[in-house]
Order: sequence, then structure tokens, then C-alpha cells
Amino acid sequence: MAVDSFPTVGEACTQKDNAMIIGIPKESFPGEQRVALVPAVLPSLAKAGCEALVEAGAGAAAFWPDAAYVEKGGRIAASRAELFASAEAVFQVLAHGANDRTGRADLPLLRRGQVLIGFLRPLASPETVLEIAATGAVAFAVELMPRITRAQSMDALSSMATVAGYKAVLLAADILPRMFPMLMTAAGTVTPARVLIVGAGVAGLQAIATARRLGAVVSAYDVRPATKDEVRSLGARFIELPLEAADAEDVGGYAKAQDESFYRRQRELLARVVAETDVVITTALVPGKKAPVLITNDMVAGMAPGSVIVDLAAERGGNCELTRAYETVVEHGVTIIGAVNLAGSVPYHASQMYARNITAFFLHLVKSGSLQVSLDDEITRATLLTREGEVVHPRVREALGLPALEVPAPAGKS
Repeated sequence: MAVDSFPTVGEACTQKDNAMIIGIPKESFPGEQRVALVPAVLPSLAKAGCEALVEAGAGAAAFWPDAAYVEKGGRIAASRAELFASAEAVFQVLAHGANDRTGRADLPLLRRGQVLIGFLRPLASPETVLEIAATGAVAFAVELMPRITRAQSMDALSSMATVAGYKAVLLAADILPRMFPMLMTAAGTVTPARVLIVGAGVAGLQAIATARRLGAVVSAYDVRPATKDEVRSLGARFIELPLEAADAEDVGGYAKAQDESFYRRQRELLARVVAETDVVITTALVPGKKAPVLITNDMVAGMAPGSVIVDLAAERGGNCELTRAYETVVEHGVTIIGAVNLAGSVPYHASQMYARNITAFFLHLVKSGSLQVSLDDEITRATLLTREGEVVHPRVREALGLPALEVPAPAGKS
């Protein structure tokens, strides 16, 4: 297929005095503390002929001061409008779509041919992709990064899930009225807390590892049988239920949605395990779908008072029937934490990881001194959302009810 090279980018990465400007605006989502780039990655971008323009104070909440960016060759923009007007590419953590509170305010600042890279939540909020397309910007959604070997260093979704899984266990340990480890004390033996992780993806596996390090007895369940060995390798017990899921995993390695009869039977079988557990951490998400309800009101009522549920699917409706996004509630004596954006609560390392991911992705797009888009490349094809005023991602077009775009023939063929 033909390779598209954008005129606003064109020859921008060829020499220092004509460097391509990468804009790093301050995140505007309420309470967001992360920043899209940290000073340590600026030299790598400079080698590619690119210069970072950072909005004043963008990294402050993550403990990256403006002076640190300047020291590494970056420049500071006095205003957001100046940054968007000067930048040929804009890197954000939560761009419009993923930022459903204040993200729309950036739309008038985007322009035709300008590159936008960040979390955009295109499958959950496809209508916002139409709004971005109308600006003429070339948008890439990092959460659509394919889980292939070549893209591992670019997988921001996995990086943020790692942070969320870690923090979820710490939240539970802080609230649980028991200690996690078994202790031999002068007052006798303290029995360890029992932790159940539902969903053994990246967040779930990190939660298992963290809970084990704190000394808890950990069990885990996942609809995908292939996760069993990973769970056991971390020292947790894998819960096997007499259920057979149809096509439990998609080609990208994510869990696929099942029908309601499957989830109903799953809840029945999980009820006994949940009742014997002190902490439940749920991580089950299906891309572009409402989170499946795995923990019902009756299941919560069957847990011991003082137990804790941390629902990492809260933003998508929650895996627990009683979850309220952004809130911590107590029902039947059980504390249910509907935390959203846990990765943002560990801003220093979360920003560092995200910056490495987005830099690796951007440098993947830079070919022969200019940023190009080739639909022959699986990584580009999977993440590209908009270009030339059009929504081009097949799954997003399908979600919007738009007809499929005609795919051009490979170069040299009619």
C-alpha cells in the first residue's frame, strides 16, 4: 500500500534549525497528575531531529519541573494555545475521548495534518473520534496497540495496567482491617489475608505479584485457560471452574465477551470462592464493551464484614453490581472501591513508563527523516484513527455505523 507523508511534518526532522516540534500540553482531566513525556526521553527524540515544546507546569504534578525539560533540550510554552499552534505533533496521556470532562476544549486548537497521539478511548466513545476527524488531525490511539512482539516497547495500555494492578492491592491493604501476611507474634499466629484476583491480564498478574509480596494467600480466576501457567508461576492458585468459554480470547490476546448465560453460571460458581475471600480485585474488561458483572449484590452480602473489593473496571460500569465509579461505598459491611485512573495516582513512574512507550511508538513512525503512515505496517494500521478529515479505523467506523472504506491495492498492482 502507498505510504502517506504529511506536509506539515514532511521534511521537519532533517536538521536542528527546522526540527519537528512535539508539543506536550499539561493534562487537563481533573486530578490527572501524569505527563506524556519526561525529560529523560528528550535526547532520543532530539537524535531523530525533533524538539519538545512543553506547556509550563505540565510535569509538575509528576515531579518533573520545567527546568528539568530545559536541561534536556526542551522549550517551555507560556500557554496551551501557543503550544498547539507551534507543535506539529501533540502527545497527551488523556486526549479527547479518554478525557470526557475537559478534552473537548482542545478540539479548536487542533489543525489539519497535526499529529495527535494518546489515549482516546475510541471504541467506548466512537463519536468523539468523529469530532477529532473533523479537525483534520491525524490521530493515533495508543490503547489499540497490537500485542505483538514488535510493539511490546510501545504498549502503554499494559504499562498503565501494571501500575493500576499494583496500586489496587495497596488500596485494599490500607482499608482491610486485617494484615496481609502470616505473622508469628507474642500473641500467637496471625493468619494471612485471602485475596482473589478476577482477571489475569496485565493488571491482574501485577496484583497477584504485589499481594504475594505482601504475604497474602492469593487465588486467581480467568476465563482464558491459557493464563493458568502465568498465575501459578507467580505463586497463586488458579481457580478452575467447570465452564467452557466460546472463543475466550481474541487475536490480540484480550478476553472476548461471552453471552449472559455464561456469565450467570460463572457467578454461581464464583459465589463460594468470593464468600471465603477477604479481598477481591476485579480487572475483567472487554475492549469496547461494558464490563461484565461478575460479583452480584448477593455475593457481596455473603462476604465477611470488613472485606474489600477493588473494582478496576469501575469506569466501564464495574465488575461488581454495587460499584460506583469514582466512589468508595460500604454495602453489607463490605468496602467497594470504584477507583478510576489508578495509574494517575502513581504519576512519577506512570509518566516515565508512558513516555518510553509513546517515544518508541513515535520513533517507529519516523522513517527517513519524516513521519510517515504506511498501512502495510500492522502497528500503524491498528492504531491510526483519523486522517484527512475521515475516520479510518475499521472497528470505529463499524461502531459509528459508517461503511467500510475501500482499501487501495498495493503499489504496483491494479
